[in-house]
Amino acid sequence: MLSRMTDARTPPGDQYVQSLARGLSVITAFDADHPAMTLSDIAARTGLSRATARRFLHTLVELGYVRFDGKQFALTPQVLRLGTAYLSGLGLPQIAQPHLEQLSARLGESTSAAVLDGDEIVYVARVATRRIMTVGITVGTRFPAYATSMGRVLLAGLPAQELDAYLARASLDALTGRTLHDAASLRAELDRVRAQGWALVDQELEAGLRSVAAPLRDGEDRVVAAINVSTSTHAHPELPEGYVDAVVAAARAISADVASAGLRV
Repeated sequence: MLSRMTDARTPPGDQYVQSLARGLSVITAFDADHPAMTLSDIAARTGLSRATARRFLHTLVELGYVRFDGKQFALTPQVLRLGTAYLSGLGLPQIAQPHLEQLSARLGESTSAAVLDGDEIVYVARVATRRIMTVGITVGTRFPAYATSMGRVLLAGLPAQELDAYLARASLDALTGRTLHDAASLRAELDRVRAQGWALVDQELEAGLRSVAAPLRDGEDRVVAAINVSTSTHAHPELPEGYVDAVVAAARAISADVASAGLRV
């Protein structure tokens, strides 16, 4: 986990605090597939020794960010405080939420907003109508950018040099039989997304899940976030007419509000 946090950035300098980085790697070791783990599990996932992992875990327990039941460790709700300052200062969730609610009500589907963080997207706002994925999605959920509709509009909005660096380093795994998982195909798709102004991902992140996304732009016309609508292929074998236009229109409305507020994400 620690290597993923540092690989995409410049090498650590003399201001780098290794102990802080290791402590954060312990927190980020937990995810939807690993909500509770033993000391050995955490040491293996972080690459830390058992003794080092134990010290960090018991410090986090004392601070209230982790709980221990005598066998396994798990995060507590207090860990949400680490992201609260960012989200509240961001302003984007508050601006996007009413538009997402209107879009959800109009289409009868779940809607979301996300930003790009490294090689992943992170959800910053969400209106859920029903669960259509095996993994529950909430604010803070992360997915690999290349296999998501929001990720693709965000990647398509990157400066050329940053996109080249992403394509050179990203691990493009075939998450389903439909996933684009080679750099050349992904680059071609991102060119198409950039030209048309929206992205459609059909069962590439998970079988049965289809989503449409459009970019959110700031007052300087930079892509700073994305919104999407997700639907089940079982409920809708074909993408319903009007979904793309509705998502694009909502994205434009949110972008106008972002620009009016002078928001910088």
